[in-house]
Amino acid sequence: MKVRVLDAQGYPIDHSAFRFKKIIPVPSIPKAGSSLELATTSGRVLTATVERADWNEEKGLFVVACQYAKRSISAEEYAALADDPDWRLTPLI
Repeated sequence: MKVRVLDAQGYPIDHSAFRFKKIIPVPSIPKAGSSLELATTSGRVLTATVERADWNEEKGLFVVACQYAKRSISAEEYAALADDPDWRLTPLI
């Protein structure tokens, strides 16, 4: 984003250390390089490119890592993710 989102203390969030996560059903395991359309409760649909899909034995499901398809995300699209209770912003560590 051109204007960075601030945390509760007023500091810019370093999104390289965070990921948005959501459990979704898919008809088949998507292949790397394919596109996925990811919906928000506001009705906004974001397109992402699949980076990889790995089986997580502990969770008993596939974890599909995606990257936002466009060069940068708009403030409206970011808000749709951040304000959606189904999507969680979680740290990588």
